[in-house]
Amino acid sequence: MPVAYSQVYIESAGHFMPGAPIANDGMDAYVAPLNRLSERLKRRILAENGIQQRHYAIAPDGSTTYSNAQMAKGAIEAALAQAARPIADIGFLASGSSGGDALMPGFASMIQGEMAAPPMELLSVHGVCAASVGALQSAALAVEHGTHAHALAVASEMPSRLFKRSRYASQGYNTDFDAHFLRWMLSDGAGAVLLGQGAALPQRPDLRLKLRWTHQRSFAGDYPVCMQLGLTHDRQRSHLDFPSWAEAEAAGALSLRQDIRLLPHLFDVCIHEYARIAHQGWLPARGIDHFLCHYSSEKFIPVVDELLNKAQLSIPRERWWSNLAWRGNTGAASIFVMLAEYLQTEHERLKPGDTMLCFVPESGRFTAGYMLLEVEPSTPAAQATTRSAAAPAQRAPQATAAPESALIAPPHDPAAAPTGLAPLLTELASIWHDYRSQVWRTPLVHRIHSGQLQQADYVRWMSQWVPQVREGSLWMREGAASLTGAYAELAALMGVHASEEQNDFKILHQDYLNAGGTETDINQLRRNPGGEALNSYLHSLAATPNPIGLLGAIYIIEGTGQRIVPSLLPLLRQHLALGPECFRFLEYHGANDEDHLERWLLAVQMVMALDETGKAAAAIAATARHTAALYLMQFRHILDATATESAR
Repeated sequence: MPVAYSQVYIESAGHFMPGAPIANDGMDAYVAPLNRLSERLKRRILAENGIQQRHYAIAPDGSTTYSNAQMAKGAIEAALAQAARPIADIGFLASGSSGGDALMPGFASMIQGEMAAPPMELLSVHGVCAASVGALQSAALAVEHGTHAHALAVASEMPSRLFKRSRYASQGYNTDFDAHFLRWMLSDGAGAVLLGQGAALPQRPDLRLKLRWTHQRSFAGDYPVCMQLGLTHDRQRSHLDFPSWAEAEAAGALSLRQDIRLLPHLFDVCIHEYARIAHQGWLPARGIDHFLCHYSSEKFIPVVDELLNKAQLSIPRERWWSNLAWRGNTGAASIFVMLAEYLQTEHERLKPGDTMLCFVPESGRFTAGYMLLEVEPSTPAAQATTRSAAAPAQRAPQATAAPESALIAPPHDPAAAPTGLAPLLTELASIWHDYRSQVWRTPLVHRIHSGQLQQADYVRWMSQWVPQVREGSLWMREGAASLTGAYAELAALMGVHASEEQNDFKILHQDYLNAGGTETDINQLRRNPGGEALNSYLHSLAATPNPIGLLGAIYIIEGTGQRIVPSLLPLLRQHLALGPECFRFLEYHGANDEDHLERWLLAVQMVMALDETGKAAAAIAATARHTAALYLMQFRHILDATATESAR
């Protein structure tokens, strides 16, 4: 749940960019291509990310011109100068960064020392991009609780020292793509935010900028490492496990890497999390007026935009703002640099009552960070008028209190929510979000992501899945036969779906045989305990009069095929020495379940239009929740030592 604030304001924001801006054609003097491959990669990556210039805190010869602590100091001084406030007024300093100049002590300590600042409370937040949100949240709590009248949050990054040509010499200039990639993405800079209890903005004395809430949530338990420094390419050894750092360097354990194959999942997860807090009522009814979105590449703009649209949380593109093109991607510092520059250059756009959303997706091991700000007039009379008009809630209201415009359809539903369905689709999205997260932590998916899945594991999975899929069309037909009265017209739609599912198990069985399975008699294959429980539940429900709740089961099952299976298939192909003839079922469902969900949405519309009792939505949501729990149980039992591919 987001952390709400009642008396915290952003009083100023400053940034520090080292040296003159470096255009794309001048990068080679600082971050040179290592070989012919990296020159091609450079052209491709720069064409996609949209960065036209950036700043480096190193000289062309690789020597340091500004340390990370010095850049942080510069940003803090800029923020303090705007507010005409001395460092002696600051009682709390929180820093956010992926790393300071020293491994220890903490980065905040080094910044305080660099500034020769008086004694104060410190916190060093170590992370990647969302470390800035963590730093700001801790500083805001210090002000909110009255511990300190003023607090600073600063974020600074200096990746250029990792990218200079000399560091790659020990590797013969030959390194993997993941280590090449970030050389053309990241640059240096620092941003700082001064928090207090209500001073007007320096650029707009008639306005104050209130911090409404902050929210951050990590999904490190769901996904493998995406962006890292200090591990070997296979993530199996730390640089500290080597006899010396020279050997760790030679093995590539000190190269900054990003697994770009995982990046699409980052935005999916972050938008789902945004949908979750929207469902809880944390978004203002009037919508978002200013959207500061931290993305590493302009390539991801349409990705974020599309996901927001599918979630019915769209923000018009004219309200988006980013300085990525001329400031570059400065990691944790990016959102503070962006906010500082926005307040300096775009302050005339601010109006009382406006809301500003800052969004920070972090790829380290997937963290979502958000900050919601609101513009207030600085005069007391105008403040009262603005507050009485319509301010966002200070604490999360019940989900039912949120206006329909703030409620969302599942991000994995390709269509916008039809009128009247938003509350149900919102609840289903929340159920899905929790289910997906738990599936990602099952032994099977962990083994797939870690590259440890063996061919025998895949065969075992298929052997248990075949009989489960075989029953799908049967319980659907049974459910269709149980529909009576006004719901009878739904039976035809369910019948079409059942017909499409009827022979899917045969494709899956052939995949199982192609992968090395030996049981040719499908009747001898057995579901695991979770699969048995799921099958029993669905058949039992299908036999009841008008089992419209089955639509909730279909939502989870088809959603698994549309959202989970496609993300696993590339990894299975990568790690298993099996041909395409072994993955036909997975490929089919990844490509077609989106169409199935469109038909599902039509069925839900039909049911809701016919529902006279007002109980249909509750039945669909309850069945989705139960199905998710049972399908999760099926995932958890796949690698059980007692599971066998056939009855004995």
